[in-house]
Amino acid sequence: MNLKPPSEKNARPSLAAAGPPTPDSYHTPQYEHRCRIVLTGGPGGGKTTAADLFRREIGESVVIVPESATLLFSGGFPRSSHPLAAAAAQQAIFQVQRYLEDIQSVLYPERILLCDRGTIDGAAYGPDTPEAFFSALGTSLEAELARYDGVIFFESAAVGGMTIEGGNPVRNETLEQAAVLDGRLRELWMHHPRFVLVRHHPSFFQKITLGLAALEDMVKRHGGALHREAGF
Repeated sequence: MNLKPPSEKNARPSLAAAGPPTPDSYHTPQYEHRCRIVLTGGPGGGKTTAADLFRREIGESVVIVPESATLLFSGGFPRSSHPLAAAAAQQAIFQVQRYLEDIQSVLYPERILLCDRGTIDGAAYGPDTPEAFFSALGTSLEAELARYDGVIFFESAAVGGMTIEGGNPVRNETLEQAAVLDGRLRELWMHHPRFVLVRHHPSFFQKITLGLAALEDMVKRHGGALHREAGF
């Protein structure tokens, strides 16, 4: 069978040739006016539960961007404590997170994106310094913060010495590790001008209720400045 190559006019553009997205590519009209809100925090903070409850509450106004690390590790992606392997894994998670957000933006252009973690989280989870992490990916903390309109930070239950066991089968952190990660993540995300901290609370129900209220407020006011601590 003689298969002729497609003409230049009809040829499908090469994805490889286009290369990965760069920070500047997110300032084009294609990516502007997308409300992206990050739900983050240390392991066992309740962010995933909050995202699902909020989606159910307001329905088609929002769409969830799932946590890329959970998708990769639950699908068999290698997980290792070796520094080089761990650094490579976090870089892969970063790229998947970016593409997941962009896919949801294209599929649901009128909806608010609720991101279960964001591109910055890998700088806290990886073995490298945040500066080395972002440099290896050709970006910066400032550029990644600018991708998002707001940040809701759910403080880990580990900060209060409570269990972080839950429904995520890929979570393997100890209480001590979870508390340390919580601090590292907060140090990075707190520089966002619209940062809301939802502190640990003995009552998970009250904490989630408070987080949902903060999230609802941010959705309504995402265009304005918002940097505060949520409290009862």
